[in-house]
Amino acid sequence: MALDTGPAQPVRMVADEATSLGDMFLRRVALDAHRPAYFHKRGGAWQPTTWGGFADGAARVAAGLIELGLEPGDRVAILGPTRPEWVVHDIGAQLAGCVSLGIYPKQSSDQVRYILEHSGARVLTVGDRNELAVALEAATGLDSLEAIVPWDAAWLEDGDDPRLTDPAALAGEPLDAEIIRARLDAREADDAAIFVYTSGTTGPPKCAMITHGNILWMMRQAPEFQEFRSDDLSLSFLPMAHVAERILASYSRINIGFATAFASSIGAVLEELGEVQPTIFGSVPRIFEKAYARVRGELEKKPPAVRALVAWAEKAGEARGERLRTGRPIPLGLRIKYAIADRLIFGKVKAAFGGRVRFSIVGAAPTPEAVMRFFWAAGLPLYEVYGQTEATVVTHVNRPGQARIGTVGQLVPGLEQTIADDGELLIRGPAVFGGYFRDPDATARAVVDGWLHTGDIAEIDRDGFVRITDRKKHIIITAGGKNLTPANIENAIKSADALIGHVHAHADGRKFVSALVVPGPLETLGYGLQRGWVDKATVERLSAELIANPAERSDALSAAMAPIVERTEYRDRIRESVRRGNQKLSQVERVKRFALLSHDFSQVGGELTPTMKIRRKAVEQKYADVLDRLYTDDGFGIEP
Repeated sequence: MALDTGPAQPVRMVADEATSLGDMFLRRVALDAHRPAYFHKRGGAWQPTTWGGFADGAARVAAGLIELGLEPGDRVAILGPTRPEWVVHDIGAQLAGCVSLGIYPKQSSDQVRYILEHSGARVLTVGDRNELAVALEAATGLDSLEAIVPWDAAWLEDGDDPRLTDPAALAGEPLDAEIIRARLDAREADDAAIFVYTSGTTGPPKCAMITHGNILWMMRQAPEFQEFRSDDLSLSFLPMAHVAERILASYSRINIGFATAFASSIGAVLEELGEVQPTIFGSVPRIFEKAYARVRGELEKKPPAVRALVAWAEKAGEARGERLRTGRPIPLGLRIKYAIADRLIFGKVKAAFGGRVRFSIVGAAPTPEAVMRFFWAAGLPLYEVYGQTEATVVTHVNRPGQARIGTVGQLVPGLEQTIADDGELLIRGPAVFGGYFRDPDATARAVVDGWLHTGDIAEIDRDGFVRITDRKKHIIITAGGKNLTPANIENAIKSADALIGHVHAHADGRKFVSALVVPGPLETLGYGLQRGWVDKATVERLSAELIANPAERSDALSAAMAPIVERTEYRDRIRESVRRGNQKLSQVERVKRFALLSHDFSQVGGELTPTMKIRRKAVEQKYADVLDRLYTDDGFGIEP
């Protein structure tokens, strides 16, 4: 049974009249104090917190921050999992007139220290015992940080740093409404509301200053994205430190007035989808890619008759999806076919996402077209959007009746775009950020005459749909002078087989294209289990560990994967898959030789960012010897 979000009522967005992020929140509370704002699991049951309860908690945090001596514009850092405390501390900082910033979990103490020191954060709140140990190490000798507040008082015993502060300091009497108003009035539209540190794929992260004006303008564009309802419900599990989860999800809920449920953990997401039954689901492509790979993996085990039935269902679903994407009516015959396909096949796919999802929003990286088409066919439309931190999350959207697979959609009204001579996409308008904190030179390079240089190479078709082909800094030039976009190569190879987790194309200054092909761990374990190469208990244990800790890859997991990857049957399959992927590419783009790794990329291993993007420079450095051998050792690697 779905969680009760209250009766449906007309959507009343509150960003239009708001003067700041905190003011927008107070306007929502004034309208819907008694409606649920969020749910969290306690004692095995989902407990609601109303907007009024949310406001009470945030006002207590605001009072505590002021008692600690913080002034308007001071920075408050938050390091912790996506839980209610995160958003309460975030909004509490806003009510105190402060600037809030998030730090990704699972980072090293050096990475955490860099952000704390660079931002000048005066207060850090920490929501995980292990992360607290990292934070205490990072804060050693850092005078600018004055208070470290764990979310649980029991953790105070974990260190002797005098800055450790009882969480009761942020849970006292709520801040007086008049003081809150005075604090909010001290903030201007051009003042930074939040700091967002970029994921740092090529170097130290930069700190983007997102202003109150940026956020409020973006909130006012919500009708351009989708048709939202007051009784909608989402499931929150992506890192709050990411700008999309922070603005597009959390602040949009405040503006529109619908609720969310906070997943107990990443590992519990699949189970809790069924309990929560969200109507809106937003995620990065990897979630959908894994679900698609699982479906394809299970399908391989079925007899030919079942595979033929699924193919028929997908054909009917794709015909229906194409009409939905282009806003055309669906003929009666197709509606009947789809109803049969839904009952026999697609209903099970929908049930895996809770059974009530009306649409999903996906972004942060390209989603393979095969994955997009499958979910559209299944009646779970994926609307790909595009933007970046420096443009306040979203500048292009696919929307109902105006969606085109393979593109990131059309420009949000109110913005301007152009393509530079070198193919780079430029954006101008009120979404462009306030610059990089303490880095005027980087700001001047990013924004020239009001135009944000996105760093992405793009094409715009005659209907205004934009296709991102790659990052400008990722363009590789072969020894023969050919300019290649690695994303094209990587997506073609990766989409050829569900067993492939990641692909890193390499060719800069080389005679031909080579690649690192990385096996997907869950899919590879499942493949080995199906053939009796690994026992069921081991697969179940390692899969549970991986789902619970997606940033990490244990030695036990690598040890279990290695003998599977080394099997001739497995290697032959990957070879054939790379050959199929090559067929989608031009002659110069095709992978001539590749190395098949026996382990997955990971955040902890340094190959992936917290948002699951490949750190290209780090991969090139870490696997330099492997890449060199692909060109110097004729007996090394695999040729498709």
